[in-house]
Amino acid sequence: MYRFQISAYTQTGESIGLVGSTPELGFWDIRKCVNLRTSSDRYPLWWIDIDIQDSGNLQRVEYKYVLLDANGNARWESLGDINRWIPVDHKDHSNTIIVDDGAFGYLQPYPFGYLEKPAVKRPLDEESEGLKIVVIGSSVALGHKAWFLQGWVWLLAQALQQKYGHQLVNVSEVGANVSRTIARFPWFVTPEKPDIVIIALSLGNEGLAYCSPHERRAVQRRFESGLQQLVKMTRDIGAIPILGGVYPNGDYSLEHYRLIRDTHKRMLSWGVTVLDWFTALDDGQGRWKAGTSFDQAHPNTVGHSLMYQQIDHHLFDIDKDELAKEKQRFQQPNEFPIYFDNGGFHVSVCIEEKRLRIVNTSQYSYTIAPYWHKLQTVLQSQAGLIPGIYIAKSVKPGTLPFFAVQEDGAIATTINIPPNTDLEYSAAFNLFSQNNVLFYDGHLGILQADDRHIWIINESDNEYNIQPMWTEVCNALKAMPSGVYEDPLYPDVPFRTMMIGKDGLESRVKAPPKSAVFFRYKCELSDISRVAILPLGDRCAVRMMLYKMEYDGPAFPFDLTRTTNIADVADAIENGFADMWNPAFLHYSLEAGRIYHSKWSGLSFAHEVEETDDPTGDMSPVHERMRVRYTARSERFWYALRHCDKVLFVRTGISDRGGVIDLVNKLEKQCQGKPFHLLLLSRQSDDQFLDLPNVLHYNVEFNPDRMYDDLGHWMYCTEVMRGILESLGVSSKNLFWCPPKTPKG
Repeated sequence: MYRFQISAYTQTGESIGLVGSTPELGFWDIRKCVNLRTSSDRYPLWWIDIDIQDSGNLQRVEYKYVLLDANGNARWESLGDINRWIPVDHKDHSNTIIVDDGAFGYLQPYPFGYLEKPAVKRPLDEESEGLKIVVIGSSVALGHKAWFLQGWVWLLAQALQQKYGHQLVNVSEVGANVSRTIARFPWFVTPEKPDIVIIALSLGNEGLAYCSPHERRAVQRRFESGLQQLVKMTRDIGAIPILGGVYPNGDYSLEHYRLIRDTHKRMLSWGVTVLDWFTALDDGQGRWKAGTSFDQAHPNTVGHSLMYQQIDHHLFDIDKDELAKEKQRFQQPNEFPIYFDNGGFHVSVCIEEKRLRIVNTSQYSYTIAPYWHKLQTVLQSQAGLIPGIYIAKSVKPGTLPFFAVQEDGAIATTINIPPNTDLEYSAAFNLFSQNNVLFYDGHLGILQADDRHIWIINESDNEYNIQPMWTEVCNALKAMPSGVYEDPLYPDVPFRTMMIGKDGLESRVKAPPKSAVFFRYKCELSDISRVAILPLGDRCAVRMMLYKMEYDGPAFPFDLTRTTNIADVADAIENGFADMWNPAFLHYSLEAGRIYHSKWSGLSFAHEVEETDDPTGDMSPVHERMRVRYTARSERFWYALRHCDKVLFVRTGISDRGGVIDLVNKLEKQCQGKPFHLLLLSRQSDDQFLDLPNVLHYNVEFNPDRMYDDLGHWMYCTEVMRGILESLGVSSKNLFWCPPKTPKG
């Protein structure tokens, strides 16, 4: 009995028929086609059971599906002159053969069919002299979509049994990825007591083809680290690991292709045998070679045959004594010395665990640097260090907790090794696991060590500036409990305090080039007093200096405007900025190249008209752009004011005492009891503002025009501003960072 089934989407009244080369299929007479059926719970799957009589001479059955409309009219599948086909199995099967034909109108070059009830497996011969080999993988390892599930594993099992008397057990599972396989390993592999374990998984089941572009590197890294963990688990039970290589996917792009090639290259450097399927199946762009796949994710019978042909049978031509020696080699990772001197300094390495040990028993410090050629040569030739960051297990304050390894295996970082020190550095690669990668882009990795600790690993040659406007990172850190996290080794270094709220990252953090920074939970956000800096004009000087200090975030209403009249600022704030971008009050001056405000005559805009605009003919695009920009800036102003613990309003430019008093009164009303200061920065005598509550005045001048013209002056002003903020207790450790998009509600 054959059950033909196909996936087909139909309209009301339509159905699917089957016609082919045997009497049961109508001898290609479309009027005699066999009608398939479907059901509400299985649609769009259509199927029919047909008993095809076998005369003994029949080698294959050819057929096509047809679409029948409500009137019985039939339309053939658009396959041209090519027919679907199945081989005729002359064996006497007592159960149904399922013929899975995929989708209507899509022809597979080789059919896929399997027994509805798989044959009962014979128990393995425990007295066999051969080896026991276990395969753990996904659906491809199970044989999908080869005819009768006789894929590469089945072909390998037959060959190894015949050649060497080996026994192969396949414990693969449809849809398995690395995390699922790690969870299944103790239950399905360990009890078998295997001699060899073949781990056969794919990046496809990790979601590489369909995840967002910014997630691809993280998917790749999780896959690779998961394979490494499975290799270790295999060695821990005394078995030899073999890795199934990466293979194509019909939905891969050229970017995916680059990633899987990178993974393939790295796998070859792990010191584990890799079955190279990529060479046999790749079309040169990451997709299947023509005629080798059943669908996007699976090879067909031909593809499985090619995968099998890539396996060197001599890998399994080993006796028990040889196997025992191989197992022993991995059961006790071998740490061996590679460098020592007469003074008490020596270096040893464990290649299997990607670990380097540096011991200094002398009373002197040693400096490992790129120019220590003798040591670097030994590291390159004997240590087997993989490129990337290595992290110390534990260090004392003042000792660098990491070093970077170049592509050639040399240490690129200068490290001081204090007297009486025993340091163990392990590859950061070992930290990556299935469940702890919050973000990875190929260079920057953010890892959750546990609920209270975070690693930030920068493998690039450039500093990473991590801040709340980086949406992917901000969202990734939602996985961590809210609170303040701090670098315990360097707590006073700027931008080493990470604030995480319910919406993710709420501060700026820096990761130096080729570094690893460890953040430890310190306290709740409510335990620190966060200060919001809100500029109030009169020009963009404050914004410019905050930018150079890297205290800047998304813009606020007065950041990029000119407000010569302090009374206008007070009035705009009192009225919630309601008319700030109202077209009725805006007019453009061609001569000045600025937009002026008729309600607040001291307010003007110089950055809103773009080159493609026609401000004298049609201001509507400018008005709409300003509406979007200033609505968002206004929302950020009020969000920062409501959610910070303290407010520091900052205004440059000449101000009068009466205007300052009016502004302070209106700010006090808006702050609703929240502590605040108005910081005035202008070339005026302090006497004008004496005894004004909440007012701080510094007799300094910050001219944005001069800053633009002279970078040195800009940097000088920035340092003056930094000193003022530090005197007020404001730093990157307590700055309130407003999100670019304010949360609603």
